[in-house]
Amino acid sequence: MNHQLVIPPLFFAIAFVFSMLGMGGGQIFIPLLYWSGLDFKSQAVPLGMLLSVVNSGTAAVTYARRRLIDWRIGLLFGVTMLAAAPLGVLVNTVAPTRLLVLSFAFFTAASGVVILVSHRPEHAMGRRRRTVLGLLGGGGLGFIAGLLGRGGGSFVVPLLTLAGLDARTAAATSSLAVTFSGVSSFTAHLATAARPDWSLWLSSAAAVLLGSRLGSRVMAVRLRPRAVKRVFAGVLFLVALLLVFEDLYR
Repeated sequence: MNHQLVIPPLFFAIAFVFSMLGMGGGQIFIPLLYWSGLDFKSQAVPLGMLLSVVNSGTAAVTYARRRLIDWRIGLLFGVTMLAAAPLGVLVNTVAPTRLLVLSFAFFTAASGVVILVSHRPEHAMGRRRRTVLGLLGGGGLGFIAGLLGRGGGSFVVPLLTLAGLDARTAAATSSLAVTFSGVSSFTAHLATAARPDWSLWLSSAAAVLLGSRLGSRVMAVRLRPRAVKRVFAGVLFLVALLLVFEDLYR
């Protein structure tokens, strides 16, 4: 397969959709890279994390300009996730690849469930409960981000909704938090196991940058993410099933 011809256009479309939801897209980028023949630990996960950072970071800039980000809770999640991600990376370097792939499939499916059932409560959380939520949620999701190459956006968004943020603000704020965890995870992977193919990495990053800029602008101006959530959850379930099926019949 010619990765440089097939992957970048596909990643443009993925970034367009995921930037609307405040998610980096690692849960889709990484399986696609793995299925295209790249090694899971040294190539698929590091490149997937890089693309997640480009996607969520670009979207965060757009949402910040539109004043859609709740900076207090977004930074709390982001800094906590950043601190916890390297621990997950350390576990990743010694864990069996099959266990990582199946764990990735489990958390991908769980993300779909959480996205479908999450809803905004009638009363927003107070400052103390938001702080506890940010510390505990950010720490756990940061570890998962480092371990599996997942930015955590599919869990951050429901948690922010639980804290009382509306759908658009939760998606925008998630993009900020996911960028923090993604930078930490990507840096740790780059320093440990990554084997970059820079031509593929740069072409993929450029495609994601363009897709994210366009998608985040559409969401900030005119789109409500509710309709996209159902499609997004369906894609996550499909990816999880394919990962498990491929692992069982390899």
